[in-house]
Amino acid sequence: MLSSGLPQGAVPRLERPGPLRERVYEALLELITARALKPGQHLVESELAGHLGVSRQPVREALQRLNTEGWVDLRPAQGAFVHEPTEEEADQLLTVRTLLEAEAARLAAAHAGSAGVDALEELCAEGERAAAADEADTAVALNARFHAKVMELAGNAVLAELAGQVDRRVRWYHTPAARQRGEQSWIEHRALVAAIRDRDEQRAGHLMREHTEHTRRSYHARGKDRAPSPGPDAPGRGAGAPR
Repeated sequence: MLSSGLPQGAVPRLERPGPLRERVYEALLELITARALKPGQHLVESELAGHLGVSRQPVREALQRLNTEGWVDLRPAQGAFVHEPTEEEADQLLTVRTLLEAEAARLAAAHAGSAGVDALEELCAEGERAAAADEADTAVALNARFHAKVMELAGNAVLAELAGQVDRRVRWYHTPAARQRGEQSWIEHRALVAAIRDRDEQRAGHLMREHTEHTRRSYHARGKDRAPSPGPDAPGRGAGAPR
């Protein structure tokens, strides 16, 4: 067991072919967004390098990039730590998500064919099974796939690009709220799919707006899982950091 808290074998060693620096970055980013590496957790270069089967140099470069993007805080004389999102950061991002996804749902209702709607129905069924089994990580992954599918069915490349820029961070914020939302989230998904199937653009947009707002409120209301907001003298990023 590493002191970083990751169980042995949790992350496969990286294959050597390809841009190693990029692969290390992607591996660490996935661990952060999935919360295998938790907010505030100390990231030790040598341990991460051993866990991934690489030298310390690509790990150091990946951590620097993650710091630039706001996923990691590099603290002088202390090292690297997973960034702890503030309530304001989360609120700003989840609010933007609501705007993007409500429009995507409206467009999906206008353009989706029967095959696309059927795909949403299947994702709902899988998500309901995961929620009923209390498999929060699986439910989070299926939730991301469901929302990505709605975005795909919207048929707007610019909207999809903007949504893609916030997708991973939305997933990061959504994970703590997933268990609290549970099956209710998939009930809301079902209603949204019905509106898309009926080609009711106004209702689809309204339901998605309500759905994403419920998630935003659940994130802020999560009880003991609430990540502490750094005070004005605490190290790390404030609300103005690049997102």
